[in-house]
Amino acid sequence: MEDSKILSKYLPDSLVEPAMQLIREKGIHLRISRERRTKLGDYRPPGKLPYHRISVNHNLNPYAFFLTFIHEVAHLITYEKYGNMKQPHGEEWKNNFRGLMEPFFGKGNFPDDVEKAMKNHMKNIKASGQVDLKLARVLKKYDEVHSEILLEELEIGTVFLVQEKRKFRVLEKRRTRYKCLDLNNNRMYLIHALTPVSVAE
Repeated sequence: MEDSKILSKYLPDSLVEPAMQLIREKGIHLRISRERRTKLGDYRPPGKLPYHRISVNHNLNPYAFFLTFIHEVAHLITYEKYGNMKQPHGEEWKNNFRGLMEPFFGKGNFPDDVEKAMKNHMKNIKASGQVDLKLARVLKKYDEVHSEILLEELEIGTVFLVQEKRKFRVLEKRRTRYKCLDLNNNRMYLIHALTPVSVAE
């Protein structure tokens, strides 16, 4: 199949060939995944297969897609060097992630605000770009759909729905999440600040 044509649907033009080079060089089987609310992408070592496996959610904007792809390639490189001996998001992975991303800065690959947020992220890398709210907010500006309400926009005490099904009340703000009461089972949950929600009527 024409891998570069497929990738061009998900990446900025200038980043398609660099991504293809990594795929060829590292023997990656890249899968474009359905949306997963618990993760943006993942990496799986070869095991009995002759290739590394990386998946990235299909609904990410081009800059978030590339960042997630490189995040997973950093896991691959860490695995090649250390196997399962190191923490998944330890210093070795952070150094590999940083080393992979830095060559793409300063070359017009990203809008100025995205590049600035990415550079700041590289100074203190989190396990997920979603944990870095400043980076997540900047990346979200480039999503195709902007009409949704985000949890962080609601006032404390507001009752809201997630996926038009589960009903919660906002109780308290934490660092990157909000403590919310599930009105269906009376349990407490921590929900990410950038979760799309709808206000209950």
